[in-house]
Amino acid sequence: MTDAVVVSTARTAIGRARKGSLVGLDAFALAEAVVPAVVERAGVPVSDIDDLVLAESYQGGGVIARHTAVRIGLTDVSGLATNRHCASGLSAVAIAAAGIRAGMEKVVVAGGTESLSNQILGSRRDADGNQKIWMSPPNPDTPEAPSFDMPITVGENTAREMGLTRRDVDEWTVYTQERALASIDAGAFVDEIIPLDVTLPDGTTKRFDTDEHPRRGTTLERLAELPVIRPDYPNPTVTAANSAGLNDAAAAVTLTSDDYAAANGLAPLARIRSWATAGIDPALTGLAPTLAIPKALDRAGLTLSDIALFEINEAFCSVPVAAIRKLGLDPAIVNVNGSGASLGHPIAATGARMIVTMIGELRRRGASLGVVSMCAGGGMGAAMVIEIV
Repeated sequence: MTDAVVVSTARTAIGRARKGSLVGLDAFALAEAVVPAVVERAGVPVSDIDDLVLAESYQGGGVIARHTAVRIGLTDVSGLATNRHCASGLSAVAIAAAGIRAGMEKVVVAGGTESLSNQILGSRRDADGNQKIWMSPPNPDTPEAPSFDMPITVGENTAREMGLTRRDVDEWTVYTQERALASIDAGAFVDEIIPLDVTLPDGTTKRFDTDEHPRRGTTLERLAELPVIRPDYPNPTVTAANSAGLNDAAAAVTLTSDDYAAANGLAPLARIRSWATAGIDPALTGLAPTLAIPKALDRAGLTLSDIALFEINEAFCSVPVAAIRKLGLDPAIVNVNGSGASLGHPIAATGARMIVTMIGELRRRGASLGVVSMCAGGGMGAAMVIEIV
């Protein structure tokens, strides 16, 4: 069977939405920075690129991939937009890998771009004909799973289902902040990040090359002082600190067939071993990784014990803690570089960013197999198995 291999990776540093370094760059601009960089790193002729698949979540429902292709001179490349909420970037890479494994394509660039600083808000007319701000709901609204209350459908419901306390999730918050900052301080992300020269709101310019969301000095004592988001909820656990950030970033990988890589002298970094998605009751969205991970492993003929590293996105810190408990994972191999609550969660870019970082960390450790997984709004989840080659 034809393998889909990753021959290059790239991402921007992750900015804080609305007040960080990337507020002046929308999702189009972020894509136009990452895609040429990942193509250049791959060393593939642009004439060989069959498609560009980019996830986009809150950018108005266009096809940024096609816009980007034209802007950077890839006029012959069509482009495809994907949206699976928080799993969008991972799904973009899965779609690209599927086309290659099916023998339909030989080179595809895939990833995601997100600017929550420049989020697009829609509108629709109400019964009286007045135009009102409107967003597409991720799931039917119910008391157990309110459509736009992720702190409940993901954070609190997950904690309650698994018997997690505020201290449980706050302890993970300290851990993920420490791991993200240790990775930054060690230069672990230097090779994967493309530096950007950005103009700040005050007109000054800066070189932006370091994730700016992690917070130094995070302690259990400081976290305990923060108010919960839903004080009306029984035994509430969710605070702003143990939730994912609102962030801006883009990330991408170049995938080719193993035959194409060999014929063109390319050195693959990794191969996409398998992937899976899962649906779950929207009220239990945060537990979706516990369904998607075993499904992806089964498709690869692997078990949990075969995996060296996991990253389970911290939409809320209850999510990885719940997955660790439910699946029996070793916490020491989960989110070793941080994740959504520390590095940040640029929604459409997150899955691709996780793949980029996982490949880098596995290679640094001389390890073989890693899994990235996340829940996604509305009762969805996804997972992917990555193998270093």
